[in-house]
Amino acid sequence: MPCVTRFRLLACALALILPIPALANPALQAVVDGNIDQIERPSRLTVGPLVAEIAATGPEGLALLQAWAGRDLSLTDDGRLLIAGDPPLDAVTGDLAPGAEGSALRPNSGVRGVIESALVTGLLSDPDPARRASALDTLARGGTFEQLQALRGALDDPDPALAARKARLERLLTIQVGEDNAARVNAINDLAGDVGLDFRAALNPLLATRTVAAPEPPDGANVARELTPGGDDLPRDAALAQLVQQDLLQPPLTRDGLRGVLAQHIVDGKVGGIPVADLSSPDARDRAYEALEAAGTVPPAATDAEAEAALEANRFFQLYAETDPAVTDAAAAAQTRAQVRLAAMTTIDLGLDALSLASIYFLAAIGLAVTFGVMRVINMAHGEFIMMGAYTGYTVQTLIADRTLSLIVALPLAFAMTFVAGVVLYRLVIRHLAHRPLETLLATFGVSIALQQLAKNIFGTQARPLTSPAWLEGSITVNDVIGVSSIRVAIFVLALMFLGLFLFIMKRTRLGLEVRAVTQNPGMAASMGINPDRIAMLTFGLGSGIAGIAGIAIGLFAQVTSELGQGYIVQSFMTVVVGGVGNIWGTLAGATLIGGLSKVIESLNPANTLAAQTFMILFIIIFIQFRPRGIIPQRGRAAEA
Repeated sequence: MPCVTRFRLLACALALILPIPALANPALQAVVDGNIDQIERPSRLTVGPLVAEIAATGPEGLALLQAWAGRDLSLTDDGRLLIAGDPPLDAVTGDLAPGAEGSALRPNSGVRGVIESALVTGLLSDPDPARRASALDTLARGGTFEQLQALRGALDDPDPALAARKARLERLLTIQVGEDNAARVNAINDLAGDVGLDFRAALNPLLATRTVAAPEPPDGANVARELTPGGDDLPRDAALAQLVQQDLLQPPLTRDGLRGVLAQHIVDGKVGGIPVADLSSPDARDRAYEALEAAGTVPPAATDAEAEAALEANRFFQLYAETDPAVTDAAAAAQTRAQVRLAAMTTIDLGLDALSLASIYFLAAIGLAVTFGVMRVINMAHGEFIMMGAYTGYTVQTLIADRTLSLIVALPLAFAMTFVAGVVLYRLVIRHLAHRPLETLLATFGVSIALQQLAKNIFGTQARPLTSPAWLEGSITVNDVIGVSSIRVAIFVLALMFLGLFLFIMKRTRLGLEVRAVTQNPGMAASMGINPDRIAMLTFGLGSGIAGIAGIAIGLFAQVTSELGQGYIVQSFMTVVVGGVGNIWGTLAGATLIGGLSKVIESLNPANTLAAQTFMILFIIIFIQFRPRGIIPQRGRAAEA
């Protein structure tokens, strides 16, 4: 409940209980009476002491300041301050003032900033946790030593989370505005190794440097290092610019600029009294320019000789803005530790991203691995089965408003839809093109185009959203560096579930036994009473059904369009080929390798995703030259087929 509202309720209760008006706050009344002009026309430069006086008068003063900062304060003709409301409230006495009117006070942003800064001290111990948190937010943007002192007096907070925030903020403010350098060093050491953005931001001003040119190190300066003019750390032009900035050298002229100036001041075959024929040497040109400079014809400028002399006469130092070496040494050590931990955490975060991408590739490729491994069929329409699954999820969400329930319904329905589509594709196309891989590739490519056009005719060309449930909208965040979205975690779990389900089917069921038999030796399997055509049909349907479920998973973080599957068909084929055809563990290894390398390449060149894809394809081409059968090649007769 806002403070102003609580104040108004308290006033109403007093008015009902007491037969006499509520007593005014005498201290607040005195401050208001003595400064009414400044309250009406405040200035950011002078309002600070007045705001501090008002805040010191107690809760009524804080309520007045809150209304003033929120532009809810008005001034009546007889000099009373009113807090806006229905009815308004006397800001000093707390009495209701029905019918009273006044002109609104509109302090500018500078004055409001001063008021809000003063309010922080009073709000640190406010009974409302939300107001205490708001005060901490204000302090986190910058505080003063006085506010640091107030914070130290309010560290004991009943809310454990706010108590932790206060303790951390006290350390940060001690680093930034603490008066005792030993305490600042202790605060830095307490947070050393922390990779939080707030801690790194507090260290950066301490380690900020400026370049200074002087014959000797300035007295009392905290020297970070000495620079060598003409080296990598301080180019000669930068050193000359620094000398000019400090008025230790006139702006030098370049050789071409000097010649141009001299050419403009040729009089009777001479420049500055020196014949043009004698200006072939640098010394003569310098003397000519100095003569023009002495005559006031040209502005003062440094010659090459003067520039060299100035460089030799001065040394260049980088000085810390922080004057205490103990503070900068502690800050530098803490920053180094933070950078080391940041690099490690960045690597972990990159690994999580790679694992997430690998799980997506695995889901997209597992169905292709099944069909390709058993039937040796290159199904170019596999991406469209992914697209069909995503559109199934979108359609279910339009019918079922509950996101969780719609997702539960959509997963098996997408599997059923794409399973049937896969069986139909097998019966109508694939079985008639057995052992003819080129014709199969062209036929499935045609089916791919047809399915895309069908999706455009039904759903249009505009992207459709597949909204995730509320419990999947957040992210799991460890710190400012490491974090992964809940959707990607769910996809990873889904990939593990399908890996377990697939292994169970292949190792523990009759269908899995027959699939393995047909994969190893179709002729022998047929002689044992197994129908290879039926097994191929069911396998193709199973692979297509898994692709449909992958489509729902992908659609949760990508826009659903008719081209959705095309973005994953190439990666799916690469995953299967690199991992090992017909081997589920090989598919898992291929997805992990491709997902990891993709993220590594993207991190090295984040601005150019096309280059990352190009390098990935080149790597796969080279990899296949050395491992043509993949990471985990299939063994047995099927590997020789």
